[in-house]
Amino acid sequence: MLPSVLIFCGTVLYTVYMKSFWHTLPKPFFVLAPLANVTDAAFRRIIAEHSMPDVMFTEFVSADGLFLGDERAREILMKDLVFSEGERPIVAQFFTSSPERMERAARLARELHFDGIDINMGCPDRGVEKQGAGASLIKNPELAKELVLAAKRGAGDIPVSVKTRIGYNINELETWLPKLLGALPAVVTIHARTRKEMSKVPAHWDVIARAVAIRDEVKSDTLICGNGDVADIEDAKQKARESGADGVMLGRAIFGNPWLFREEKYVPNTEEKLNILVEHTKLFEELLGDIKNFAIMKKHFKAYVNDFLGAKELRVKLMETNSAGEVEVIIEDFLKQ
Repeated sequence: MLPSVLIFCGTVLYTVYMKSFWHTLPKPFFVLAPLANVTDAAFRRIIAEHSMPDVMFTEFVSADGLFLGDERAREILMKDLVFSEGERPIVAQFFTSSPERMERAARLARELHFDGIDINMGCPDRGVEKQGAGASLIKNPELAKELVLAAKRGAGDIPVSVKTRIGYNINELETWLPKLLGALPAVVTIHARTRKEMSKVPAHWDVIARAVAIRDEVKSDTLICGNGDVADIEDAKQKARESGADGVMLGRAIFGNPWLFREEKYVPNTEEKLNILVEHTKLFEELLGDIKNFAIMKKHFKAYVNDFLGAKELRVKLMETNSAGEVEVIIEDFLKQ
């Protein structure tokens, strides 16, 4: 539930709770994770076409860059906020340590007609942390709460959620999660590792179960979404059953697999995978080619081009390309063979 406060002459008269789209989703719901330079507008459109998740997230976007950067920087960041109607419901994710800029970013997302706003409080990137954002907010719970409240002011009736980790150096969920719940976010997505652990150890899904218990103990309406080491939808369903999580976020499993969110596991043949790669590359060039280096697209090549005869040799050729046209010619020649 999302709180809507009625104020008259500066006095809070009463609080009404309204349902957000999050609370209307079937449980467990499945969410596409925000992955920098991966789940961009081009890839999300491919995913939506082949296996739409219950909720899409944008890549994380710097609220500071949106409002402090020059015109070119803002133009680039605004491309990260491009989406199609087929991707709904879609959530814009922002990072900053400034409540003022978080409020402005949330207001912008509302103007762009996003369905939700998420605050990144889990990114371990040193550059992000130096700004006091991302995972460093785990060490500053009061500021974290301020950011949620600021986002709500800018968001209006759009739900605000948080993506974070179980702790910074150690598991500190017992103190960290209640602080977040106190700000009444619609959802808290928890990557089941500490910042220190990065992705070097298996995700602690038992801690997700504890997060659900903490939420229930404080009688919060906030939904708990688990994240970390989820292989496919069947695995997601099992983890949701075992932990009691309302939803599961899937990230790395999406590489080379836009069919990930299908109800029944789908194994495409080689021709299908390569044709999707061509389509993906063309979309990248069409939507992002003027602001993003084509080399970014190449990180997808290994994911699409594997486990078939001649895959290694084909990848070598593809890594030498500099345009969607070159990719298409090489793949057409390969399929003819």
